[in-house]
Amino acid sequence: MKNIAIFGGSFDPPHIGHETIALKVLEKLDIDKLFVVPTFLNPFKSNFHLTPQVRLELLKKLFLNNNKIDILDYEIKQKKKTPTIQTIKFLKKLYKNIKNIYLIIGSDNLKDLSKWDNFELLKSKVKFVVITRDGFEVKNDIIQFQTINFDINISSSSLRKDLNLDYIPKQIQYEVLKHMEQRINNIVKSLDFNKAENIEVFDLTDKNYIVNQVVIATALNNRHTFALLEHLKTDIKPTGEEFLRTEEDGDWIIIDLGDIIIHIMTQAHRDKYSLEEFLSNFEDSNKSDY
Repeated sequence: MKNIAIFGGSFDPPHIGHETIALKVLEKLDIDKLFVVPTFLNPFKSNFHLTPQVRLELLKKLFLNNNKIDILDYEIKQKKKTPTIQTIKFLKKLYKNIKNIYLIIGSDNLKDLSKWDNFELLKSKVKFVVITRDGFEVKNDIIQFQTINFDINISSSSLRKDLNLDYIPKQIQYEVLKHMEQRINNIVKSLDFNKAENIEVFDLTDKNYIVNQVVIATALNNRHTFALLEHLKTDIKPTGEEFLRTEEDGDWIIIDLGDIIIHIMTQAHRDKYSLEEFLSNFEDSNKSDY
């Protein structure tokens, strides 16, 4: 095996953009093998949404029928943030006759490339290939690189927020939906176990609302609202949930998880604002006619 390419990333979730990039790399580069390398955790992030093992299995499904693509589980097996240079060393040790290693990166990576672990050594070991888009000029003075143009303007983070299944390949849509269901179950289980009352879940996927799911729960009193918030942090943060923003008031706490919002309210505030009535009406008014 003389020439290989490495396409790493969170793949959280995998989508047709990733699939298209992989196929274009095979088309444009003279390589024997493309290694798709899901990270255990992106070095510049603090958490993940789909678990590492789920992302690994989804990528295997996505590229099942292409014998020039291997899904490398090396970084996931480390169970920690793993710098790219370490993966390069692993592959060079595994395949003694590698001549050229192409490292596939997005144009958005260029600005932080010098911050990558052991960057100078990395630069000496690989040939950089930058994925670009029409209308976006790519400049960088610290490396030489070739480009491959890519026209699909989507990202994993936008898919997590909008849950737009149009961009998720058919063979992995079920797992993505199942993961959302499990996240909601984890939230409801925590709230219920810690004595929240009247827990309601509103599925607003495809309803043109600001998030996909809303959970409302009633607290027994002001102190209980804060207690429920702390219990949620303890219970669901370890599963990969990121608390992007919280608005904390004794009568009403709002927790923003990006694609899920949780409202913890005292009964008086829940009666006063009738949030579930608003969400029910919003859901009904946006239902399809067919």
